[in-house]
Amino acid sequence: MSDQSPQLGEIGHAGDDMVVPFQAEGLDVRGRAVQIGPLLNTILDRHDYPEPVARLLAETVTLTVLLGTSLKFEGKLIVQTQGDGPVDMLVADFTTPDSMRAYARFDEQLLAEAVARGALEPQDLLGKGILAFTIDQGKSMQRYQGIVELNGASLEEIAKAYFRQSEQIPTEVRLAAAQLYAMDEDGGRTHQWRAGGVVVQFLPESPERIRTQDLPGGDVPDEIDDVFEMEEDEDWQEARALMETIADDELVDPQVSSERLLYRLFHERGVRVFDPIPVRDNCSCSRERIKSVLEGFEAEEVAESIEDGKITVKCEFCSKSYEFDPDEVGG
Repeated sequence: MSDQSPQLGEIGHAGDDMVVPFQAEGLDVRGRAVQIGPLLNTILDRHDYPEPVARLLAETVTLTVLLGTSLKFEGKLIVQTQGDGPVDMLVADFTTPDSMRAYARFDEQLLAEAVARGALEPQDLLGKGILAFTIDQGKSMQRYQGIVELNGASLEEIAKAYFRQSEQIPTEVRLAAAQLYAMDEDGGRTHQWRAGGVVVQFLPESPERIRTQDLPGGDVPDEIDDVFEMEEDEDWQEARALMETIADDELVDPQVSSERLLYRLFHERGVRVFDPIPVRDNCSCSRERIKSVLEGFEAEEVAESIEDGKITVKCEFCSKSYEFDPDEVGG
């Protein structure tokens, strides 16, 4: 980040599907903010997910975009949930520098039962399981994976738990998604999905200022929990308090741009924004890639995949289908 970057008010608004990096120098925090519109609609409309599923996937996409655009190397970030609830899997895959894809898997009957009971909170839909963050730097590099339990009331809270347990940098996250409705020229009702998010991290020059409260082990007696309490840095306390003032409506409102929100939050502390990073819907699947996977199948596996004299593979992310003659893959 350059000292020549403009202050808010000196530039225009980035708009939808653009991640806005920022720095509040007075609080020693850096972060990224985003509002997602067309990208999200393309992904969700492609699959026509039920509203509860779409909302969860929208927040997962937002979290992945915020974190993926911070990668300083060529590679990808995969954010994935696996649980025993009606929505048993969410996958969001960001490939540098700007490609995003995502899909959800759910059980229609279990979801209908949950809707009938009014059990629509994330913990109800995801159930017990894990949230995994995987960083893939390519074939020559080892993958890194961090895992946290699905034990929060929202993806936002689960992500905070991950950063608290796995990272050395104090981090705060806000996420929101909403389905907005409008009337078209013919008087019909149209809808549009929007999502937004902000992630902020405490990065003071003096490393001893980074103090976080340790997580007690499960075998520690309740009466000595106060041993783990630690006073946080005052600047980080202020940054966290400001983040808590963000309303869900502000994150998804097209009239409240990322820059406008950041100005409201941090202008008294000298907030500075940097060049926005575009993100787009772009699936990395291809006929060549799928063929190479099929070529690794044993003969029996190839035979089991043949239907009506051909092998058909559908990409879960973009819903594109690829057809192969069995002879193409050694069948």
